[in-house]
Amino acid sequence: QVQLVESGGGLVQAGGSLRLSCAASGHPFNTYAMGWFRQAPGKEREFVAAISWSGGSTYYTDSVKGRFTISRDNAKNTVYLQMNSLKPEDTAVYYCAARRSTSQMIRVGKNEYAYWGQGTQVTVSS
Repeated sequence: QVQLVESGGGLVQAGGSLRLSCAASGHPFNTYAMGWFRQAPGKEREFVAAISWSGGSTYYTDSVKGRFTISRDNAKNTVYLQMNSLKPEDTAVYYCAARRSTSQMIRVGKNEYAYWGQGTQVTVSS
């Protein structure tokens, strides 16, 4: 089992940047693929980005391609989400998630991920 703790959220103006971090503890981090999801008020939780256990594969939802970058540091048991050119529609609670996998295949369904953090709020003002 793995425990996840997100940090780095906050309030930022449109066009600004934030970097989210997700620290993992428990089972060896390099046996987990990681994902970031977000949930805006009144909306379903949606996929944002994911990265394979080695970092060799990444995938993004279309709305964040070219603006967000997911990365991981297995030595620090941490996954990151660098968010640039933020827009008001990026406002949401952002969740880190983990799934046991040593494949390079990326999964985007939230039901594929067994472990979740508590979330961190990102608010982008216009």
